[in-house]
Amino acid sequence: MTLLTLLAFAAAMFLLAAAPGPGVFATVARALASGFSHAAVLVLGIVVGDLIFLLLAIYGLASMAEVLGSFFTFVKYAGGFYLIWLGLKIWRSTPNTHAVRGIKELSWKNNFTSGLVITLANPKVIFFYLGFLPTFVDLGSLTQLDVLAISTVVTFVLSSVLLSYAWAASQTSQLLKNRRTLKIINRSAGSVMMTAGCAILLKD
Repeated sequence: MTLLTLLAFAAAMFLLAAAPGPGVFATVARALASGFSHAAVLVLGIVVGDLIFLLLAIYGLASMAEVLGSFFTFVKYAGGFYLIWLGLKIWRSTPNTHAVRGIKELSWKNNFTSGLVITLANPKVIFFYLGFLPTFVDLGSLTQLDVLAISTVVTFVLSSVLLSYAWAASQTSQLLKNRRTLKIINRSAGSVMMTAGCAILLKD
């Protein structure tokens, strides 16, 4: 796995993480209610949940490729079409402004658990990784160092984006109310997903 591939993966992850979703809205709500520090613990839970799904996708796909052989080609194309469909859906979606309100105070433990559940209760996350990862790496030839590098990128990018939302929310209540900004984010994320899907379909 080259440095250029890792940087491309990081850039794509950044655009996709920035697209408003359950994790973003929960982070903003927590920051509005309890401040940045409580939101940071929630983000930690979200990131841990993502890492669990990431590792399941990596080792699950690698095993599938080894055991199923040619059938894995079908899985690869299914993942490609899924990403294109998801990207098109995000691109065409009408940006809705959100008046996110703070939620009641929770303990540090409950904040972490809430963040973890937000990710683990969303099966779309693992389907995303199943379709997204093969665009950038050959899962059958990943080394332990490669897995560590990918996990580090996901941790850094996802936490940076969500913590930025948390900080902004703790400073202003106008976050996620700019329709033009939301439209740009949605179209950027949609474009990345459609490009990734096309890359999977065209990849040998």
